[in-house]
Amino acid sequence: MPNNFLTANVIAKAAVKILDNELVAASKVHRGYEDEFSSTVNGYQKGASVTIKRPPQFQVRDGATAQPQDITEGTTSVTVDKMKGIDLRISSTDRTLSIGELSERVIKPAMVSLANQVDQDVMSLYSSIPNWVGTPGTVLSSYSGFLRGTTRMNNGSVPKDNRFCMLSPDDEAGLADSQTKFLNDKLVGEAYRDGAVGRIAQVDTYMSQNVPVHVTGSRTNGTVNGAGQNVTYTQVLSNGVAVKDFGGQLLNVSGLGNGGVVAKGDVFTIAGVFAVNHVTKQVLPYLRQFTVLAAAVADGTGNATLQISPAIIAPAAFPNGAFTAVSAAPAAGAVVAWMGAANTPFTQNIMAHKSAFALTCVPLVKPDGAVSCERESYKGLSVRLIPYYDGTNDVSNWRLDILYGVKAVDPRLGVRLNG
Repeated sequence: MPNNFLTANVIAKAAVKILDNELVAASKVHRGYEDEFSSTVNGYQKGASVTIKRPPQFQVRDGATAQPQDITEGTTSVTVDKMKGIDLRISSTDRTLSIGELSERVIKPAMVSLANQVDQDVMSLYSSIPNWVGTPGTVLSSYSGFLRGTTRMNNGSVPKDNRFCMLSPDDEAGLADSQTKFLNDKLVGEAYRDGAVGRIAQVDTYMSQNVPVHVTGSRTNGTVNGAGQNVTYTQVLSNGVAVKDFGGQLLNVSGLGNGGVVAKGDVFTIAGVFAVNHVTKQVLPYLRQFTVLAAAVADGTGNATLQISPAIIAPAAFPNGAFTAVSAAPAAGAVVAWMGAANTPFTQNIMAHKSAFALTCVPLVKPDGAVSCERESYKGLSVRLIPYYDGTNDVSNWRLDILYGVKAVDPRLGVRLNG
């Protein structure tokens, strides 16, 4: 009987299904923007993007007289700028295996590595999340500690459906240990026998070794450098971008230390600037937290201009207060206090609603020079497989590629969580 060789099409079909099965964080986020890309027969190049709308916000009128409000939508873009791949050397002998054998021996280990990379890219979006609860550097080890995350989300009117939490191995172990103290056989059984946490307080929890670690900058606590640094939603910033499209603003800060470094993802509060519920606009009993969107270095006098989110939008008369984000504008000289000690690594467990982040995966272009090219899609994922011959070394190589982009669409719907 002649050998039956596995074709590129069969291998691609197996690869994309294994990839989907191995995703963790990437499987929990929003996957709806693939359809926004215009259809193409030949696929997409790295760097293709699509513009999406930020949701408008409205205020409730008081009384019988109608007061129509403009529908003001900001925009952001999702760019498929991450092209990742695995390159294999599949021998003729391997191609005579059954697809089950080849999947277990070769394709699955390759797709596990690729899935871990996608998960890392999704969780790298933590730096866009301004909310950070718990004590940085402390392992999560109690039910009450876990509830700090859900409480922060509830105070912000984050929907209760489709919530998930990604925990580091240490934090999952600490939380699982706390579950064994409950007088509930189901909880104790899952935590003690399986070492699993499961669903807690309407949140699906998962352990991942890809939970990021944030290293803070060398910055010191400083002050707001000048009054009147609050903005409006439609205001155009000095960089030429409107607040509604920038997703934040620029803030002048002093006292950061000579050459003090502010890391992307550092979180701070401003004295006297409290958070508000983003739906009801009710002032909340804790200071608004802000995240730094891009790394910055202070000058010799400790001054720096920071790109921050959310924008400092103070209360305004109806209907202009729809996008209110803080209780009041910061005063000149108000203390800027950082979350976590300087120059220190901190685990960033992530609790979020599905709509906080997006993963977009599109079919890669089929190169004109490729003799054979197979592309397979499954549940929004797309894998391209190209076999090619290395004439120099007289071997056959196979490259598996995916093209995708990740985006923090609405960071208000997420929380960083420590114990």
